[in-house]
Amino acid sequence: MTGETPHTPLTREEIAGVEFDWFATDPRGFVAQFLAAGDDTVPAAALASEELLEATHVWLDTRPETEDTSVDVGGFDEHLCAPQRRGAFVYDHVPGEAGVYRLVAAPRTPITLDAFPAHLQAYLGTLRLPVALGSARLFIGPDGQAHALTD
Repeated sequence: MTGETPHTPLTREEIAGVEFDWFATDPRGFVAQFLAAGDDTVPAAALASEELLEATHVWLDTRPETEDTSVDVGGFDEHLCAPQRRGAFVYDHVPGEAGVYRLVAAPRTPITLDAFPAHLQAYLGTLRLPVALGSARLFIGPDGQAHALTD
């Protein structure tokens, strides 16, 4: 035995049409949670390990909140902002636009990859997008290519 935790890959068929949240980093090491909302156009690396994806969720969800919500209280987006209160950017899929996400909330003090445990740093390192987080709209393709969109 190698002592490694087994990794269960996810498939696009499993995530199509259901809520699927995944994480990525940017060139600065900032972290974002992406809410795919049924769109299966996510980077293949996001599907590599159900266990590491869950561990990332648990690690971020159990961190103390360090800032207030950066969106209007009582609005639709408020319920999406828990990761932002813990330092992560939050993006939500734009309905009807494959691979397109809109910025829901940006942290005032972003958490960086080096704050995560080593095994999650390695996992999230495979999900580094070639675009800075914080843009209002992003396109992210299944091979991990990404770019900011202008309206």
